[in-house]
Amino acid sequence: MDGGLTTAAPALSFTGRRWIARACDTRAALRIAQAHGLPEPLARLIAARGIALAELDRHLTPRLRDWLPDPSVLAGMDALALRLADAVRRGETVAVFGDYDVDGTAATALMRRFIEAVGGRAVHAVPNRLRDGYGPNVAAFRALADAGARVILCVDCGSAAPEPIADIAPRADVLVLDHHRVERAPEAAVAHVNPTLDRAAGLDHLCAAGLAFLAAVATNRVLRAAGWPRALDAAGLLDLVDLVALATVADVVQLIGVNRAFVAQGLALMGTRPRAGIAALLRVAGVARAPDAEAIGFALAPRLNAAGRIGDADLGIRLLLSDEPAEAEALAQRLDALNRERQRIEAGVLDAAVAVAERQAAEGRCVILVAGEGWHPGVVGIVAGRLKERFARPAFVLGVVSGIATGSGRSVAGVHLGDAVRAAVASGIAIKAGGHAMAAGVTLPADRLGALHEALCAACDGAASGPEALELDGSVMVEGATAELARAIGRLGPFGAGNAEPVFALSGRLAHAGAVGAGGAHLR
Repeated sequence: MDGGLTTAAPALSFTGRRWIARACDTRAALRIAQAHGLPEPLARLIAARGIALAELDRHLTPRLRDWLPDPSVLAGMDALALRLADAVRRGETVAVFGDYDVDGTAATALMRRFIEAVGGRAVHAVPNRLRDGYGPNVAAFRALADAGARVILCVDCGSAAPEPIADIAPRADVLVLDHHRVERAPEAAVAHVNPTLDRAAGLDHLCAAGLAFLAAVATNRVLRAAGWPRALDAAGLLDLVDLVALATVADVVQLIGVNRAFVAQGLALMGTRPRAGIAALLRVAGVARAPDAEAIGFALAPRLNAAGRIGDADLGIRLLLSDEPAEAEALAQRLDALNRERQRIEAGVLDAAVAVAERQAAEGRCVILVAGEGWHPGVVGIVAGRLKERFARPAFVLGVVSGIATGSGRSVAGVHLGDAVRAAVASGIAIKAGGHAMAAGVTLPADRLGALHEALCAACDGAASGPEALELDGSVMVEGATAELARAIGRLGPFGAGNAEPVFALSGRLAHAGAVGAGGAHLR
């Protein structure tokens, strides 16, 4: 491996991205290689990523026993665990109310599986994207209380729903596990756990399923302390970690700290004894190898998301709750069919959106914003992501129904879309909005789309534009690109957001190169 890669390497990649070298202390890399007996390429990657030597062993072998935090460090977790454990012991029905994406689906299935495993009574509910929109609503909560729920546990939602929570508070206790950014907790909630409001805990990189796992650990601890006979042992809790791995990769949260352990151990569990639903979905997707993060991102997540985008999100939860192979196979086939339908709808919206986006890019707009009458709300976020990649700038795509535009945006580094859309609400342009730095949603009257576009462009003015630079970890000769090197690099996995897969410049003589894939978009 050549440690001398510099910005003087080929200026641009085939896709127009500028090549830059990832900074690396070569002396530190040498010390790591010598002290730990590691291959020099792996030592360079460790040094470049700033991994402390004291953390090296548990970083290269991420295990939950080394990384799992005490759930009590999260504000509100002890109160949540006490109320949930009390509901289990009293035989009260707990309604788990989730979101319709993979994280919400997995967190809902995890909490329902846990409650039932410890002898509790649980039901679940999830909103319909077209009929209900995002998050809790008054009608849904009232229906759950009418059906006998005395505790409503919101997972991956609830932080921004003070009205439904206040409405149902006289009839049911509401508990919230959420990771979406808000300014304050809903006052009527009996317990509210949101690491974005509790930065001292240092766990704001967790997805909702990760929070749900911590909630299960905390609740189980309360039950064990009370002598509850059906409290789980460590193995019983670890049987839930595949659901956390699924959600962590699909929700594109940072693969740092405990998240790396969640994904590493969850993937191992999927590979040795996958639950019926995941095994069926892998078969339908044609994944024959042991599942990895790529299999989650490109095979499992799109099919589970398709249920919430254009169909019934309950299908995904039912799949993850199923222990019957025949039932799981039938559900997996339905999800696969929904995903194909989603792809067809997405292609139509994308074609129309690109035509408008090209004009905006030619005009020099620093944000792309396109809207169309009747565009399906289940695909606008995906199309926004495609436009962001194609035009290398933030992009919003919205569908208009009865004069109301609802849609999603995807951002680039340096532009916080969540803050931008919340400012649009504060200024009276949008009706409601929310999100993270890299993804956001917004609803507004269609006649204010122009004002929103101007506000977004003003908020993003001066941000870097053009294709993001491609960071290279070094260069390697063709002869050195061996399976042994690949295995060594793989020790830094799982790779994903916050732990990017290493990229090398390949030098030497190639025996063959050719275009593959749909439209020849990939090179082999």
